[in-house]
Amino acid sequence: MRLDKFLCESTELTRSEAKRLLKTELVSVDGAIVKNPAQKVSSDSEVRLDGEPLSLVGFRYIMLNKPLDTICSTLAGTRAEMYPSVIDLLDVIKSDRLRIAGRLDVDTTGLVLITDDGQWSHRITSPAKECGKRYRVELDSPLDPSAVEQFAQGVQLKGEKKLTRPAQLEFISDQEVLLTIHEGKYHQVKRMFAALGNHVTALHREQVGSITLDRSLDAGGWRYLTEEEINSV
Repeated sequence: MRLDKFLCESTELTRSEAKRLLKTELVSVDGAIVKNPAQKVSSDSEVRLDGEPLSLVGFRYIMLNKPLDTICSTLAGTRAEMYPSVIDLLDVIKSDRLRIAGRLDVDTTGLVLITDDGQWSHRITSPAKECGKRYRVELDSPLDPSAVEQFAQGVQLKGEKKLTRPAQLEFISDQEVLLTIHEGKYHQVKRMFAALGNHVTALHREQVGSITLDRSLDAGGWRYLTEEEINSV
C-alpha cells in the first residue's frame, strides 16, 4: 500500500492533505522520516505521525446504549435535522463507514450494534438467521396471561397477510414484560401489542442474539465488543 493511502486509511486526512503532511517530515516508517507519498508500506511496517503510531482502521464492532430522541440512521433528512444520529455519539474516525445492525425507533432505548462489517451485520438482521432480539416492554394496561400463547403461535398484524414468527413472552408484572422476537418488521413490537388491544408506553432492547447490553453503559455510552461477543453472531 502506498504511504499516502495508508495515512488516509488510518486518519481523517484526504489524499491531498496526506501529501502535504509528508512534506512536514512528521511521518516516519520503521524509524526513518519519509516524504515520498508513493513509499510502499506493509502490514509489518511501523508508521508514526509526530511520534504516535498509526494503524489501519479495520472492521469495528460496537455496542451502544441508545438514549431517547436519537435516530438509527446515517441519512440526511427531516428526522435527521430534528434528532441526532447514534453515530454522532461515537468518538471514532471514519464514522461514515459505520452502519447500524438492527435499528431502533426514536422513542426506543437500549442495545444498538454498529459495525462496518457487512457480512456480520447481515447475520444479525436477516430473518433467516433467527437472531433473537429481546425487549423490555412497559404497557398502558394490564396484559392477559393468554398473550403468552398468542405470541408463541404468532400475531396477526394490521396490514400483514401472514402471522408474525413465534415470539417468546415473559411476564415481569401485568404491565411489564420481556419479549423476544426473531424478525424485524416495521414497528413490530408496538404493533404486536396493538393487535391485542394494548399500547406500549416504553420500549428498551436488552439483548441481540447472545449479546447483552452492558449494564455499566449509561444512556449514550458505548464500547467495542469483545472477541467472544463478535464470534457469538
